[in-house]
Amino acid sequence: MLIKRLALLMCGVAMTATPAAAYTVYISNERDNTVTVLDSTTWEVTDTIKVGQRPRGITVSHDGKWVYVCVGDDDTVEVIDTATNQISHTLPSGPDPELFVLNPEGTMLYVANEDDNLVTVIDLETRTAIVEIPVGVEPEGMGVSPDGKYVVNTSETTNMAHFIDTDTHEIVANVLVDSRPRIAEFKADNSEVWVSAEIGGTVSVIDVASKEITQKITFEIDGVRSEAVQPVGVKITNDGKTAYVALGPANRVAVVDAETYEVKDYLLVGQRVWQLEFTPDEKYLITTNGVSNDISIVDVATNEVIRSVGVGSFPWGVAVSPN
Repeated sequence: MLIKRLALLMCGVAMTATPAAAYTVYISNERDNTVTVLDSTTWEVTDTIKVGQRPRGITVSHDGKWVYVCVGDDDTVEVIDTATNQISHTLPSGPDPELFVLNPEGTMLYVANEDDNLVTVIDLETRTAIVEIPVGVEPEGMGVSPDGKYVVNTSETTNMAHFIDTDTHEIVANVLVDSRPRIAEFKADNSEVWVSAEIGGTVSVIDVASKEITQKITFEIDGVRSEAVQPVGVKITNDGKTAYVALGPANRVAVVDAETYEVKDYLLVGQRVWQLEFTPDEKYLITTNGVSNDISIVDVATNEVIRSVGVGSFPWGVAVSPN
C-alpha cells in the first residue's frame, strides 16, 4: 500500500510539473553587423539577421512584436518584425545611437547619441523624434524608472548620471559618479538606481528620492589585476535581493546582495563580458562575451554557469522576448 501511495504521489508531481518557458533571445554582434536569434529552451541558434553597421543597443517591445537595434554607424534605429525576422522600418535616432531604453508604456524610446551629447526621444506611434535633450559628454547608458517618472542617462566623459523628468524633458539632477559610467539600472520598487563605472571600477547606488549616492560597491578578484575589473552591465532581480554586474575583461560576473551591497561571488564566464539580461521568469541570466564571441547562460537559482553558446563576432547587447 505504501509503495502504491508513493507511486501515485510521484505520478502527481510529474503531471503537475511546469515545463520551462520558451523565450526568444536576440544578440547584437557589433563586428559582423548581425543579430543572432536563439531559443531559450534548447539554447540553439535559430536564425541570423543581417542589420546595419555596428549594432549595439538592443531591446524588444513589450508586446514582443518588434526588436529595436541601435546601428550606430548608420545613425539610425532599425526595427525587426519578430514574426518574420526581417527589418520592417527604421527610426530617426539621431547620430551614433549606442544605447536606449523603452518607457513602461512602450510608447517612447529614449536614445543616447554619443557623438552629439544628446538624448533623442522617439514617439513610436508616429515614428518621429519629438525632442532632443542636451546631456553630458559621450552619453551612453539609459535607464528608466519603473514608474516612468525618470530617465537616467550616463555620460562617459562628464562622469555623471543625469536624471531627466519624462514629463518636461528637463534634467532635474546631475549626480557625479566614478570614471566612465556605463549602465543605469533601477530597482523594481523605484528606490534606487545603480550606475556602473567602467574605469572607476565601482557601482554607485543612488537614492532616487534624494538623488544622492548612498553606497559604492567595489570588486576584488584574486589573481585578476584591478585595472581589468571594469563594471559594465548591471541587472537586479525583481524582488530587489540580488544584483549581477558584468566585469568586462575580468571575465567575471559579480553576484551582489542587493540589500547589504556585499559581493557574494564571482562567476567565470567568457572573455570581456559586457551586457546582461534575464529571461522574463528570471530562471536564467544571459551574458554577452565580446572577445570570445559567445554568450554564457547562468542558472539564477544556483548561480552556476551552465552553458556557453557561440554567436556572431563581438557580441555586445542582449534582449529577450517578453513571452
